[in-house]
Amino acid sequence: MNCIICANKVSSNILAGFVQNYSSLNLVGTFSDPDLIKIQLLKKEDIDLFFIDMEIPDIGIFDFISTLDYLPNIIIISSTDQNALKAFDFNVVDYLLKPVTYSRFRKAVDKSLKYYSHKGSTYKSSNETFIKKGSTLIKLKLNDIIYIEALENYITLYTSNEKYTIHFTMKAIENILPSDIFIRVHRSFIVNRSMIQTIKEKSLDLMLGSEIKDLPIGKSFRDYLLNKINTMTR
Repeated sequence: MNCIICANKVSSNILAGFVQNYSSLNLVGTFSDPDLIKIQLLKKEDIDLFFIDMEIPDIGIFDFISTLDYLPNIIIISSTDQNALKAFDFNVVDYLLKPVTYSRFRKAVDKSLKYYSHKGSTYKSSNETFIKKGSTLIKLKLNDIIYIEALENYITLYTSNEKYTIHFTMKAIENILPSDIFIRVHRSFIVNRSMIQTIKEKSLDLMLGSEIKDLPIGKSFRDYLLNKINTMTR
């Protein structure tokens, strides 16, 4: 599992030593500049785990996480627990208090492997995933997701009788959802292909429980949609 570290020199050295002792981890690099981290994530989207220190100067950690298009699993390190609750609103895997011990580090990484694994393979090799609702992880079958709507730095997943709002970008969720099940039809919407009932000039109808849900089709997405579905024309 590839990982990167964003921390000061002291914390970076400690974490790098822990990573070296954990056989399933491969350290790609250590950084203190958020712009370099973004470049790294854009260049190499097989980063699975991201350790980030709350005390890095001049970085608003949560604002920074919100700007990432690609979200690896995130573990936050801090000298205080005052941001712990907020951190889990951003779907971080774990929140470690300094001084971090190896046993606590290993527990956090094990948690990442157990509940999140590699997000791409979790979604693509399985027909289910876990969604965080409050402090609870809820199992959700991918086929039960009817559509996904973007809400700034959050997305909402709709099923026939429930909806789940999580901190995730549209680009990131599009990249990791299986393309044989989901397709993007608008800058703000991804839909389950099997739920499409009707495709019109500028919108489509989805079956949402016993009701029909009308969603817009973006002009730049229409041709792609039509090319990806089975059609019988004359």
